[in-house]
Amino acid sequence: MALFQTEEYLERIANTKSRMTDAGIDVLIVSDPANMNYLTGYDGWSFYVPQTVVVSLSQEQPTWIGRGMDANGARHTTFLSEENIIGYPDDYVQSTAKHPMNFVAGEIKHRGWDKKSIGLEMDAYYFSARGFVELQKELPEADFKDGNLLVSWVRVVKSDREIEYMKQAGKIVEKVMQTALDKLSPGVRECEAVAAVYHTQMAGTPEFGGDYPAIVPMMPTGEKTSAPHLTWSDEPYENEQAVNLELAACRHRYHSPLARTAYLGKNPPEKLCRLADHTVEGLNLALEAIKPGMRCEDVERVWRKHIAKAGLEKESRIGYSMGLNYPPDWGEHTASLRPGDKTVLAPNMTFHMILGMWMDNYGFECSESFRVTETGCETFADFPRKLFQIT
Repeated sequence: MALFQTEEYLERIANTKSRMTDAGIDVLIVSDPANMNYLTGYDGWSFYVPQTVVVSLSQEQPTWIGRGMDANGARHTTFLSEENIIGYPDDYVQSTAKHPMNFVAGEIKHRGWDKKSIGLEMDAYYFSARGFVELQKELPEADFKDGNLLVSWVRVVKSDREIEYMKQAGKIVEKVMQTALDKLSPGVRECEAVAAVYHTQMAGTPEFGGDYPAIVPMMPTGEKTSAPHLTWSDEPYENEQAVNLELAACRHRYHSPLARTAYLGKNPPEKLCRLADHTVEGLNLALEAIKPGMRCEDVERVWRKHIAKAGLEKESRIGYSMGLNYPPDWGEHTASLRPGDKTVLAPNMTFHMILGMWMDNYGFECSESFRVTETGCETFADFPRKLFQIT
């Protein structure tokens, strides 16, 4: 059963079709699993094989086309009518002789859409170069256009129901972060702490359970805190060692990431303490400044002016739109909090603002996931912003 009312899906589809019309696209082939979920409700670990949702201006409902064995999954999770759920035979899977996009092209021909303007998510993780080549070969009279991020931009403003799922994820991530901090102790293996984090991510709260986040726990230690996106090892934690904790919780595929840094020991280096103070103060100032009508670049400017006073700079963006997603990313690839991004903030836009300061041989992270409100912003989690000291 789909998570949202049919009316909400139809509104999402209508908004997508409006953008398609503006872009001169008659038919949109959606390959991003998050966009497939957004438009139909489909939710399954099947994105390792080609699958699509096809949206046509001439058809009320989209058409789900995926592996035949996954068709029942579409029946269980989407709002689609039976005639709009189509499975392809299993001999298309990982075949050198034919490709699932040959089957998709056949369905497009069958519906008389083969001479239309067809949009493709050209930069989607799960749309391959071979898939594009096969569509070009099978549909020589089609006018292919880049429809990348078209649906993602529709998703950027969340409904109240979506916000509720992200708030629930925020409650779970509070427990996740506390679990991580409780497990940090000299002699405990990193992998054991991560195992505890995974357990809490899935167990959730007594009121609602968790889902698998789109990104694994990132918990680098020591000098590795100078780099983002590192995970864990089976080495034991040591005394007088920093640990970055970039974690998340997920509820029905909706995320709430949260990052903090901890220090094991009684003597955190003064340079780390100073960096933590500047970073947390900058995060607080940026969050306090947020108002609907601001541009993304305006938010980043508040942060940049603050850290410049301390002689610091950060080349990478400080945040991005996020919410519904699948591996390998919880970000939506649309709005970013960085110079030059003139996206105007509106109520129910949701972001992860991550102030990761990665220096030569140490680092500090502090982040918040939030929604823009009618008057400012609201974080999804309530967790202290500081350098945690574990003694």
